[in-house]
Formats: sequence, C-alpha cells, structure tokens
Amino acid sequence: MIAVALIVGLFAGGTLSYLITSQRINDLENQVSTLQDQISNLQPSENIVYIFGDNTSLSELYDETKNSVVVIQGVIVQDTIFGTQYQQAQGSGFVYDHEGQMVIITNFHVVDGAESIFVTLRNGNTYTATVLGSDAYADLAVLSTDAPENELKPLEIVSSSTLKVGDPVVAIGNPFGLTGSMTVGIVSQLGRTIRESTIGNFSIANIIQTSAPINPGNSGGPLLNYLGQVVGITTAIIADSQGLGFAVPSNTILREIEPLVDTGSYTKHSWLGVLGTDMNYEIAQLMDTDFTYGWLITNVVSGAPADKAGLRGGTELAQTVEGTVIIGGDIIIAIEGTHIVNGDDFLTYLVEHTSPGQTVELTIVRNNQTMPLQVEFGTRPPPP
Repeated sequence: MIAVALIVGLFAGGTLSYLITSQRINDLENQVSTLQDQISNLQPSENIVYIFGDNTSLSELYDETKNSVVVIQGVIVQDTIFGTQYQQAQGSGFVYDHEGQMVIITNFHVVDGAESIFVTLRNGNTYTATVLGSDAYADLAVLSTDAPENELKPLEIVSSSTLKVGDPVVAIGNPFGLTGSMTVGIVSQLGRTIRESTIGNFSIANIIQTSAPINPGNSGGPLLNYLGQVVGITTAIIADSQGLGFAVPSNTILREIEPLVDTGSYTKHSWLGVLGTDMNYEIAQLMDTDFTYGWLITNVVSGAPADKAGLRGGTELAQTVEGTVIIGGDIIIAIEGTHIVNGDDFLTYLVEHTSPGQTVELTIVRNNQTMPLQVEFGTRPPPP
C-alpha cells in the first residue's frame, strides 16, 4: 500500500510539474514572440531622416546647396635650381551672386600663384576662371568664370554676427579630391586668430573655430548654417588635430566683396605696427604686476602708428614654460572701453570696428599703472 501510494504520488507530482513547466515555457515563447513583433514594428519602412535644427533635414540641406559648391584647380609654376617645377593647386569654392554678377568665392591660398585656373561644377562641366581680386590678409579671393549663368547656382551670404558657440554648422567641399563631401559640427569658438605663412608676421583675426571635420581640399568651401546660408568660408586646419577647423567669417566676405570685385584688392586693414603676446600668471610674476590678462607689447615698429603714439615694447628677455618672451612693454587691457583679455580679443576688435585714419583710446598698463593712450591707425602695408 505504501509503495503504491508512493508511486502514485510521484506520478501525480511529475505530471503536475510537467504541466506547470509546459505552461511557463508557453508563456515565455509568447513573450518572445511579442517582443519580436514589437522590435519589427520599431524598424522603419523608409530611410531615417536626420533632423538638424528647426526641423531641417540634413539630406534636404545638402540637396539644396551641393550644386553651388565647385572644385577649383590650377597649376603653380616655380623656377628652382633644379629647373621649372609644376605643382597642382586644388581646393573648393562656392557661387555667389554679387549685384547680378555671378562670381566664385574661395581662399587666397587656394589660387595664390596659380596659373590656368579651372572650376568644375557639380554636373562635371569644367570652365576656365580668372582671379578678379584677392586679399591675403583675409585669405579671400574672388574669381570670374566663363560658365553659362544658368549652370551657376548661388548661395546666400548672411551676417556672422549672430553666431554663437554651440550653433550647428555644415561644411561642404572637396577634401582630398572627394567631390561634394559634407561634414557637420558646431561653432566651437569665435574670434580666434591664425597665422598664414604667406603674409609674413601678420595674423588673420576674428576667425570661426568649428568642430566640423575639415581636410586639405576643403579650403574655400562654404560653412553653412542650418538654413543653408553661408556664415563663413573654411580656411585652415591644425596638423594632426581632430575636430579642429577654422573659417573666415561671412562678415569679412560681405565687407570686402565689393572692392575685391571692383578694384581687385582690399586696402582698409588697420595697422598699429606692434607685435605682442598674451599675458598670463607667469609673465605677470616676472613683470611684478597684478595684471594677468591683456596683450603684452613685445615689439614696436619704428615709425609705425604705435611708435608715434608712444606705445612701448619690451625691454628684456625672460624664460617661461612656453619659451622665451620679451617683457617690460606696455600691456593693452582695453580699447574704447572694451575689455581685452588676450590678443584674440584685441585683433578681432581691430578687424570688426576700426579702419585706417581712425583714432581710438587704448587703456594700457605701464610700470604697473593704468593710463589712457590715443592712437591713430595707419594702413597695413602690402603683403610681402
């Protein structure tokens, strides 16, 4: 009896356990099937559309602007001790309607010294081009082309004054000859200063820094806002950097386009005739001053406006962590009441708000005392 009861109990228990396990397996299978259906429903039936501010589609923005970007090519001829050498120049540019005249805007360094310049449109058609005007100090050049007007699709240029750090931007160009490449980033900073080897000791100020990837061949292409309007022209990169590019602001283009087209040059760059370096805590300690900000004057060009106004350069060499610096000169801490933190601030103010012949008031620190100083700007001499 006991054995029979035990066998019956084991059989009943096994049967019940089997039924419970089977039910759980069925429940899990149903759950897996439901999840698979949900995942399937999440997968789009059409291509994903990437949105770029104010519901602007990146693909639509590209489609609307790609035909305005051109490839620029030329040949640079150089006479060397080894004979005549030929080098290909290549970059980007974009079409602009200047008062009814279709022109191509690019960088000065793209066409500097180039002969036999050609522009290739998006449709593959290639036409000859001629430099109408250029400004090495702003790295700008304007070209004319014999392309039929109906093939030239101009872009709109708007003021860069409204740009803010963090604003999204798009760069379109031809990096490494890869025609019509588009990259996306943000405005990383404004009012930067970069130095071009073609213009001696002068710098290009008020530059836009962007995270949009820029590579050789992008130079001269447009930097666009999310409405497809030009806010800058890509101009330079720092070797071995990542996510660090620069662009000339559209305000510079708008200010210079008319004289570049009409006269071939731009001659309204203010000139002070000084060299300087940014102040910091280490230099302030060496000069025994409390001013850790401002732009320290290291050298004054003899006979230049700064010299005539009485600005003083450095008097002695000092060794810092970043290298040798000339200390002891005047420190510019304000111009027309605008606070100056460093050289970027000062040079950007000069580009945006001054012109040759204009007199402004500088606030300087000399012998640890602040004082005002009137200075009249001259005209920057031609590039070397």
